Amino acid sequence: MAGNFRPGARRQRAPKLQGKGKLESVVTEGPFQEWLGMPELYRHALIVDGITYSYQTEDPELSVSEGDIVVFRYKENKQGNWIDRNSLGVWIDPATYNQ
Repeated sequence: MAGNFRPGARRQRAPKLQGKGKLESVVTEGPFQEWLGMPELYRHALIVDGITYSYQTEDPELSVSEGDIVVFRYKENKQGNWIDRNSLGVWIDPATYNQ
């Protein structure tokens, strides 16, 4: 056993942050290939309510467009705010869902 490991003690992860707001702009860069055998990835810089977020995906086009109200989970780190893979989507107003 190494370090500060204690049987039965679990490290608590910080909960994911949630974001929601109007998508103001999207700038896409790429494709990038990090290492051999890895699929090409596109980096999208999204501005949501004046805050910049980064989103990395294999698709050059996003399923959301400027002007949409979007929701997502993200992490804050030294490089900025990174949206979790497959968590970006359009917010659906419950009052108009079945219309």
